[in-house]
Amino acid sequence: MAFFLEMDFIDKNIENYSLDFTENESDLLKSLNRETNANVLNSRMLSGHLQGRFLSFLSNMIQPLNILEIGTYTGYSALCLSEGLKKEGCLHTIDINDEYASIANKYFLKSKWKDNIKQHIGNALKILPNIDYSFQLAFIDADKENYIKYFKLIFNKIDVGGYIIADNVLWSGKVLHDIKDFDTKALHDYNKYVNSLENVRSILLPIRDGLMITQKIK
Repeated sequence: MAFFLEMDFIDKNIENYSLDFTENESDLLKSLNRETNANVLNSRMLSGHLQGRFLSFLSNMIQPLNILEIGTYTGYSALCLSEGLKKEGCLHTIDINDEYASIANKYFLKSKWKDNIKQHIGNALKILPNIDYSFQLAFIDADKENYIKYFKLIFNKIDVGGYIIADNVLWSGKVLHDIKDFDTKALHDYNKYVNSLENVRSILLPIRDGLMITQKIK
């Protein structure tokens, strides 16, 4: 969910080649992708085809019982993550924007996971402490200034062996700049913070706008 919208720092031909050899989106995801791009402001906040398939791939490998997402937007990433849920599993997704949530809900209800997705509307910092579940997978894709706060709130809810994924951690390459704006500094601080922890293992992948994948190991 990128609020800074450049992101084209990976060669477009390489990205298109990657898409040519990546599993197709479902018809439902294609429809959501089209509606978001046609009708919603900041449509590049959508995870999109390549990143969406990667999220689905990870979720299918992990096969989580419970997934936590901070930043629903129009629901694309939630639907991708839901593809790996156990049959009785649940994805909890939080967003503060009612308009985005209504679009997401429309597509959730059309999906095979309509009974497995629970939406929460409001401030994630206030909602998170009241979600009393253990999770095996979490996805952070919301306001950048609170990434570290979100991570800390999520960490105690993540099972040992579980994963926390944070989006936009390369921020169109701005993390390399000597002078960093507020959001860039927040993301750089997040990357440094996660990398400093001794009870996790992490890898930062240059997929789309950067994904930090962190596994809780103790």
